[in-house]
Amino acid sequence: MKVLYAIQGTGNGHLSRAQEIVPLINKYVDTTVLVSGNQSQIQTNFDINYQKTGLTFLSGKTGKIDLLRTVFKSHPIDFFNEIRTFPIKQFDLVITDFEPVSAWSALMHGVPCVEMSHQAAVIHPNAPKADSRNRIGEYILNHYCPTKEKIGFHFDQYGQHIHTPVIRQAIRTIDAKNLGHYTVYLPAYHDEVLRQFLKQFPVKWEVFSKFAKEKTTTDNVTFFPIDNESFTKSFSECEGVLCGAGFELPAEAMYLKKKLLVIPMKGQYEQQCNAVATKNMGATMIDSLNLLHHRTINLWLSQGTYLHVDYQDRTESIVRNTLADFEFKQRKVRPTLDEKTTFEKLSVLKYLF
Repeated sequence: MKVLYAIQGTGNGHLSRAQEIVPLINKYVDTTVLVSGNQSQIQTNFDINYQKTGLTFLSGKTGKIDLLRTVFKSHPIDFFNEIRTFPIKQFDLVITDFEPVSAWSALMHGVPCVEMSHQAAVIHPNAPKADSRNRIGEYILNHYCPTKEKIGFHFDQYGQHIHTPVIRQAIRTIDAKNLGHYTVYLPAYHDEVLRQFLKQFPVKWEVFSKFAKEKTTTDNVTFFPIDNESFTKSFSECEGVLCGAGFELPAEAMYLKKKLLVIPMKGQYEQQCNAVATKNMGATMIDSLNLLHHRTINLWLSQGTYLHVDYQDRTESIVRNTLADFEFKQRKVRPTLDEKTTFEKLSVLKYLF
């Protein structure tokens, strides 16, 4: 069986999860990897066979989606051509982590496709939703990656086919400590915005930035370029994490019993929903880096809750069950030789009675 595993490359969460999932799929079947999008800083532990432009929503420098830049950088005709020309028919099954080229191509050519993503869980009726409804955001989550079969990951098991997060083995096996600093990952904010805001709070901040070229320190704020090893070390040894309301990083922070403060990106409906979910689990949430939130941040620094969740490692069983379920369905659609022979024998019997 040949499987295409397709990954949304915007941000780091999808590729981080793929570090665990791709080797497991490859353990059972012949796996090809496609990535679309261009805002990730993750170095992968697997080969990427296809790199596509896809359709990416770009962030700005002040904590929100940059709609003008997103529209300017989008190329709908190129996106359609990627869907139309991709050799999807060579695969028996597509597993997509909210990647649109593969999902739309599979839909167009009738190739079986399963979505295995966090977004598949966010749209579940029982999953926490943002306080204010966002019809455009809901529409995007429902139609950006069109699949009938969905397997979701979320902070809790809110419904059937929703699983708890995939925690990287590097995090599961790490010797977590508390050295007193706070790790920051807010890629939707520019470095200078972060520096001016964070220096007002008398703790040590370690900020990982896509804009930083080298390690620099001003006052109590240190900026680092993004790389897996440095980030994992800072993250595992911090007292708390200040980050966007994504999925993988908040989940890993809770798993390592860290204090967690999330800031959902403006205009990003999924993050608005995630923020509500993390708040329900004990995290602190603010809507922006604003002076109005000084008291909330100070309370978090002095009295914030050290979160604790026990996310069991069920990733391999999820992968194995997904592949087995597909094979079972295919056998029902296209019977094996033995099954077909048995069926023909049973058909002959009716003429004997």
